[in-house]
Amino acid sequence: MIAIKDFTDITYATDSGVGIITINRPDRYNALRGRTVDELLAAFKYAWVDQEVGAVILTGAGEKAFCTGGDQKERAQTGGYGETETGMFEIESLHKLIRAIPKPVIAAVNGFAIGGGHVLHVLCDLSIASTNAKFGQVGPRVGSFDAGFGSAYLARVVGEKRAREIWFLCEQYDPETAERWGLVNKVVAPDQLMAASMEWAKKVAALSPTALKALKHSFNADSDHIMGIQSLAFDVLDLYTKTDEAKEGGAAFTEKRAPDYSKFRKN
Repeated sequence: MIAIKDFTDITYATDSGVGIITINRPDRYNALRGRTVDELLAAFKYAWVDQEVGAVILTGAGEKAFCTGGDQKERAQTGGYGETETGMFEIESLHKLIRAIPKPVIAAVNGFAIGGGHVLHVLCDLSIASTNAKFGQVGPRVGSFDAGFGSAYLARVVGEKRAREIWFLCEQYDPETAERWGLVNKVVAPDQLMAASMEWAKKVAALSPTALKALKHSFNADSDHIMGIQSLAFDVLDLYTKTDEAKEGGAAFTEKRAPDYSKFRKN
């Protein structure tokens, strides 16, 4: 496991019983490469085993982005997301870990929560958004998708019609809309985001850890079957990303043009 002192893509700190995990790639809108995911996995495990930590905050560095999903520039340039500890891009493991850690996770959404970044905040137990946050999906636009927790569990959160709208239109939504839909719990001014997140995290950390663990597992039980769908979806996604159709999405993103999927539309 990567040592905290060797983190390059994220930072991890503890404060008053709260683990604070910050994706630290603001120059890439906190997009995820393989190294980023490896470090996030390590940080959540450090928070899991630290008996002083009772709650976790996940956020992004800077004022522009919480997380914008997989690093599409990296993918377009190299055909993947870079080197990893195991040779695998373990985003599926990260999704499972956020759900499995027996401590509530609060997403402090400080900007764009788009694509895979949107999935991360949805998987967190609670979400607090700043007034400059933006939410949405881009998968079908850039040649990707999340047909597991990112869609099926999203439907549990906002309802079927809203979830399909988010995925089928690939539009962006303001935090007020997100709060109205139940996508976030609370909206605050940007300069109050971390204070509000810490206030909630400290309240959580002061509660019975065994009770919180049991409650989190109880909440998860109703949707744990999605994990099987998730595994199947990532198997399909791995094959799909190697197709010309998927590559068109990544190339269009890098070249800052609209993708042309017309030749891939078959009867």
